[in-house]
Amino acid sequence: MAIHNPQMSSTIETSPATDISYHVTETGAGDPLVLLHGFTGSSESWAEVTDQLSHRFRVIRIDLPGHGRTPAPPDPARCTLPLVAGDIVARLRDLGATPAHLVGYSMGARLALGIALLYPYAVRTLILESGSPGLATEVERATRRALDEALATRIEQNGIVAFVEEWERLPLWESQRRLPEAVQQRLRAQRLRNTPAGLAASLRSMGTGAQPSFWDDLPCLSIPTLLITGALDEKFTVIARDMCTRCPVMTHHVIEGAGHAPHLECPSEFVKRVVEFIDC
Repeated sequence: MAIHNPQMSSTIETSPATDISYHVTETGAGDPLVLLHGFTGSSESWAEVTDQLSHRFRVIRIDLPGHGRTPAPPDPARCTLPLVAGDIVARLRDLGATPAHLVGYSMGARLALGIALLYPYAVRTLILESGSPGLATEVERATRRALDEALATRIEQNGIVAFVEEWERLPLWESQRRLPEAVQQRLRAQRLRNTPAGLAASLRSMGTGAQPSFWDDLPCLSIPTLLITGALDEKFTVIARDMCTRCPVMTHHVIEGAGHAPHLECPSEFVKRVVEFIDC
């Protein structure tokens, strides 16, 4: 079990309660705040906001299976969203970090929502950035699983460089092309440090089509929840508004000038909204 030193930024491994060795990084002191990254990301994806948040919180960043320095197991069935949710809660217990403020982005937001629904005692507040409860119908999920399987196969066949080039051409990232060149290069380098096997496994096990739908569970959520979206990301802004109509504990803030990743595109505004929500 790791020992927390509030004066240092440290990379740690928690006790091996499961067969997946999760890579965890801690920075700062205070109430625990957990950051869960999106697909193709890692702990490094939070670089723009970690220092600011560390002045106020004990920031815990976790590499999810198949990303960064957390390997994916050979069987994708081992790292489905409900199983990974249980793993994360076990890791946080090992660290003495429950209940925690839980922040998730995109894939990490879907996971964070799953943790809050399955293990509500482990979460104090919930912040979901550009997230969703999954796809509502089995037809939609089956269609998405087929698309994710095709993408996973391309990643395995063509390699990480070809995939990252394809990924970065998606319209979803249009607003990120305005970021400083140094930030874009760092983001690209972080994506390239992932492996084809890891990303393919993540698509098959934690892709939007693979996860259970949480739409019908939203009214059961009792944890104070903030949804953050970028004004330029119309799809996820609409999803967030729909989520709020179904769940009375949810509030929604739209960050102007940002797309799918407000924490990257407007980091100071993102940190401000997170801190204000937790402190209110």
